[in-house]
Amino acid sequence: MEDLLRPIYQERASQANTLGILLLEKKKPNSPVTDNFDVILFIIVKDTKELWYVKHYEFDDQSAAMHIVDETLLQKWIDTSSYRRAVEWVINGMIVFERNDYVTDLKERLRTFPTHKRDLKKAIEFAKLIRSYSESKDLFESGQFLDAFSRMVHSLHYLARLAVIEKGFHPEVTVWNQVRRIEPEVYKLYQELIESKEDIDKRVQLMILAVEHAVSVRSRTSAKHLLMLMESKEGPWSFGELKIHPEIQEYALDLSSMVEYLVDKGLIEVAPQETKGANIYHRMYQAVPIS
Repeated sequence: MEDLLRPIYQERASQANTLGILLLEKKKPNSPVTDNFDVILFIIVKDTKELWYVKHYEFDDQSAAMHIVDETLLQKWIDTSSYRRAVEWVINGMIVFERNDYVTDLKERLRTFPTHKRDLKKAIEFAKLIRSYSESKDLFESGQFLDAFSRMVHSLHYLARLAVIEKGFHPEVTVWNQVRRIEPEVYKLYQELIESKEDIDKRVQLMILAVEHAVSVRSRTSAKHLLMLMESKEGPWSFGELKIHPEIQEYALDLSSMVEYLVDKGLIEVAPQETKGANIYHRMYQAVPIS
């Protein structure tokens, strides 16, 4: 396979803005990691106008997909888990070319998973988990049990990814295989929801209690990225200030439910600020210091 693709990637390797090239072959008939292509050719470049270029090939009854990605977009994917396949391609792909050890160093950074990157990812998954769990609980209380079940499945996926990040790993596409190995308690919750013989409403009711506890014990560590940002400024924040802050953009859509949850848990406190209207106050927020 590599011999067949060599003319394609050698041409790319000769270009000055190419930083590295990885190759990943399909290991089984159904392969979501490679989008069911026989091989992925992943090329990392810099200073390119088109941030992500994809081209498909076919040869000898086999298929290949070439992805050319700018390093800035790849870094965003890594930081936010917004395209987890690409992270797997870097972690598991075979290096066929690199400039100045670029890919080797990138693999090492992914392996060590720096704390500040981990805190951002935890905040992203935690914010999604809070919103999804709250929606599931509301649907259950409204008697919409099938919809509540569906949202609970999503909630457990967010919890699973959060648990993987806590252990210092990047969540993969096959996240439940990871969770089964490194966080069996979370995997057991998923099994109970999916495989239980109880009625759906009973299953969801039990999961609401279990997930509520799992979320509660993770609140401070999972929200560390937000809480530390809030502590970086003297005085309280308006929600608008938080929402537009560049460091929060990756979870800004779920920020409202996350802040309300942290207020309820006593990790953020409300600081009312007078307005021109009588008995009407701006709702300002500040992180509660660890006692």
